[in-house]
Amino acid sequence: MLTQLTIHNFAIVKFLELELKSGMTTVTGETGAGKSIAIDALGLALGSRADASTVRPGEKKAEISAIFTVEPSSLAYKWLVEHELNNEDECILRRVITAEGRSKGYINGIPVPLQQLKSISQFLVQVHGQHAHQTLLKPEIQLAILDGYASHTKLQLNVRDGYRTWHNLANEEKKLLQNQQQRAARQQLLQYQVSELDEFALADGEYSQIEAEHRLLANSTELVEECMISADTLYENEDNTICSMLQVVTHRLENLLDMDPKLKSITDTLQEAVVLVEEAGNELRSYTDNLDRDPQQFEYLDERLGKALELARKHQVPADQLATHHHMLKAELENIADDDERIESIKLELAESQSKYNQQAEKLSISRQKYAKQLNKLITASMHELSMENGCFEMVLEAFEHKTPNPHGLDNINFLVSTNPGQPLQALGKVASGGELSRISLAIQVITAQKISTPTLIFDEVDVGISGQTASIVGKLLRQLGEKTQVMCVTHLPQVASKGHQQMYVSKTTDGKTTETCMKALSQEMRIEELARLLGGDKITASTLNNAAEMLV
Repeated sequence: MLTQLTIHNFAIVKFLELELKSGMTTVTGETGAGKSIAIDALGLALGSRADASTVRPGEKKAEISAIFTVEPSSLAYKWLVEHELNNEDECILRRVITAEGRSKGYINGIPVPLQQLKSISQFLVQVHGQHAHQTLLKPEIQLAILDGYASHTKLQLNVRDGYRTWHNLANEEKKLLQNQQQRAARQQLLQYQVSELDEFALADGEYSQIEAEHRLLANSTELVEECMISADTLYENEDNTICSMLQVVTHRLENLLDMDPKLKSITDTLQEAVVLVEEAGNELRSYTDNLDRDPQQFEYLDERLGKALELARKHQVPADQLATHHHMLKAELENIADDDERIESIKLELAESQSKYNQQAEKLSISRQKYAKQLNKLITASMHELSMENGCFEMVLEAFEHKTPNPHGLDNINFLVSTNPGQPLQALGKVASGGELSRISLAIQVITAQKISTPTLIFDEVDVGISGQTASIVGKLLRQLGEKTQVMCVTHLPQVASKGHQQMYVSKTTDGKTTETCMKALSQEMRIEELARLLGGDKITASTLNNAAEMLV
């Protein structure tokens, strides 16, 4: 529950620190004093949108912090552990807004994105605003009220998961069907291109081999001539050759060894050179003897190389990438064939997914029908308590005409009401007056709040439009709720304010230049005076004081 709320420089609040207790706390004050300002500030700590106007004029920043106690078994505690933000049994939310409009959020002292403040807030506080009766007319709100009371979250998740599966398959089928005509034209072109490349059948790496062999055969005559001349020069010519000249030099130096043995290493080197030259000459001769000069092979290679270049130009790829391009086209052609097969198989998957979705949606509908009957009785009984003795309330659930999967199930909901004898049930917005709608909305909020595990409930002037005995009953209902969970109620009615376990008073002061709002807890005597003011206005008499004292008994 919320134990402390601290506000610095927010709107017309300079500094405010509230210590909050369990049970029902009522908040009262004069009109315009800012009774809801603490709730607005708390909303910022819970992740509500903020701008520079929230900062008190003349200040650099506004800062709001809220301290909650969290039980280890609570959803809030589990969320904190899951996000590695737990701090034993406490959760501290803090929000800082600068005068420039920048904002920072913290959970237990750790900076977090705004979305995380919003995420944990659903497990800490639930706010019922004074305009809730206006949104009550929206079908999506009506369905959310029923689902919140039923607490069948698992059924809702199953329906959403089933819808997501069906939706993804439906989108896939839609895209495949939309592109089917384009794929058919592309398939026809690919079949021709792949057939042409299949016929040529260029292997991986073959183009480089063909190119190298073609170059070799094209230059074979020149290669033979140059190699034979080189061989003759080295060894085979009858005239002077490199080999014979090396032998002459070697022989001369050998004759000088007796004069200087140091020449021995040189003569050895020359003898090795003679051997190497002889070997090089023999290898050249062998190379020229084995050089392939087959004209038919050259013609074949020339034709294949030309065809490869022609196809490469046609497909606008480098010739050495033609084989890779061939593989890519074949793969694309196979994928198109797979897409056509996919269209056939996806129809079966869609039918199966819709069947599974319908099963889950039907379970959700049955649960909704069950809890709708419970709520119908409870809300009707509450209407009777709230001075609508002949009122009757009924939630009507009907399946959509077209049972296309929907993330929220197949139910169309409508809140029907009758407020007078003999009057048929009609849509809530058509029958109920503003005051009746407000009371019905309040009844729904109080009843559904009893089934929600949120530890703190805030009612912000939800008693607008009621008075007298009805107001007393509303106060009684809220106090009963406060016995089970922490309730904070901003009200202008003494009948409601008197039912609180504790009461706070909001006041506004000004020195002509600045304005400041304050909030303080009231003692028993101060509560009597405040209730007397609510009962009798500015003029407080002994009678109104006695009346106020009786209300607190």
